[in-house]
Amino acid sequence: MAKVSIEKRILSENDRIAIENRKTFADAGVLVLNIISSPGSGKTTLLEATLDRIARELAVLVIEGDVSTERDMDRVRARGAGGIQINTGGGCHLSAKMIREVLGELDLESADIVFIENVGNLICPSTYDLGEDVRLVLLSATEGDDKPMKYPSIFHEASLAILNKTDLLPHLIYDTEKVMKEIAVLNPNCEILRLSALQGEGMDTWIDWLREKLAAKRGEQTSGARRGT
Repeated sequence: MAKVSIEKRILSENDRIAIENRKTFADAGVLVLNIISSPGSGKTTLLEATLDRIARELAVLVIEGDVSTERDMDRVRARGAGGIQINTGGGCHLSAKMIREVLGELDLESADIVFIENVGNLICPSTYDLGEDVRLVLLSATEGDDKPMKYPSIFHEASLAILNKTDLLPHLIYDTEKVMKEIAVLNPNCEILRLSALQGEGMDTWIDWLREKLAAKRGEQTSGARRGT
C-alpha cells in the first residue's frame, strides 16, 4: 500500500506541473507533441524527414530525451531545429518537471511546433503527462504486430498512432489490419497514420495533419480570447 501511495503522489505532482506546462505552451501558441516508441522505431528519422519538409515554413523546437549522449539532438539540429537535450542518466522516461526545468531555455514565443522525443520505451512514458497536446505512439513494421495488446497503456493514452517503415511490409510478416483493429479496440479515438519516414511514403499526409492541428489550436485560442473580452 505504501508503494501505491508514493506512486500516486508522484503522479499527482507530475500532473500538477503538466498543467503548468500546458498553460505555458498555450500562452506561446505552440503545438506540442510527445513522441513515444520503443528504441529503433524511427523517432529521430521521423523528425528529420518532418524537418526536411517544414523547417522553412514553420519554426520547430525539439526536446530530446535520452539516457545519455546528444546524438539524436545533433541530428535534428543539422536539419534546422532548435531545442535542448535532456539526459535522464538511466531514467526510463521524461517527466513534466524535467520539461518544466528546460522551458526557460527555449524561445517558445518564436516557435510553431515543439516535438518532445521521449526515452525509447513503451511502458514508463505512457503514465507521465508532460503538458503536450498530442501523445503520439510510433510503431515500426520491423518490431512485430503484437505491440498494442502487449503494451495497452500507451495506446489507451495516445491520440495518434503512426506505423512507420511501411516500405518494408512486403518483406515482413506483419498484420497491419490486426494492429489497426486492436488500436481501435483499445482507443476508438486514436487516429492512425501509416508512412515510411525514410522513403517518404505517407509523409505528405502527416505534414498536412500537423498543419491542421496547429491551425486548430491557434483557432481555438483566438476564439477563447474573443470570448474572454
